[in-house]
Amino acid sequence: MKIKVGFGFDVHQLKAGHPFVLGGVQVQHHAGAFGHSDADVLVHAICDALLGAANLGDIGHHFPNTDERWRGISSLILLEECVRLLGERGWALGNIDAMLCLEAPKIKPYIPEMKQKVAIAAGIDPDDISIKATTNETMGFVGRQEGVVAYAVCLIERK
Repeated sequence: MKIKVGFGFDVHQLKAGHPFVLGGVQVQHHAGAFGHSDADVLVHAICDALLGAANLGDIGHHFPNTDERWRGISSLILLEECVRLLGERGWALGNIDAMLCLEAPKIKPYIPEMKQKVAIAAGIDPDDISIKATTNETMGFVGRQEGVVAYAVCLIERK
């Protein structure tokens, strides 16, 4: 097959006093995502989409939260590694489409910088990256601002 599609999903708990990193950008908010790395839910979903498209397992397999090498690391480094793994197997990344789901803060002002940072880490043009955001209409853990969710799809193609 010359092209493949991958899907990624991630979720992180929000906690007061933690930094909130999305797409490699520090977002101003009273709470941030909690996790082993920088807890960048957007980049984690993108990584899972890439790994899934190439049938390489998931982010937890490659970067387990039991490995201290990954504690506090920028998820953009994990994304670079995922793209490298794809390249080793003869795949090139075509595009990424991602969706964040959170009640607050508003993400729109941060999207251009997120696209730029993800593009650099992924080795593709920012025009080949779509990042969108929506709310959960105050329902569930996202609506109560207890967590943040991200979804991503990607297209990879044989080099």
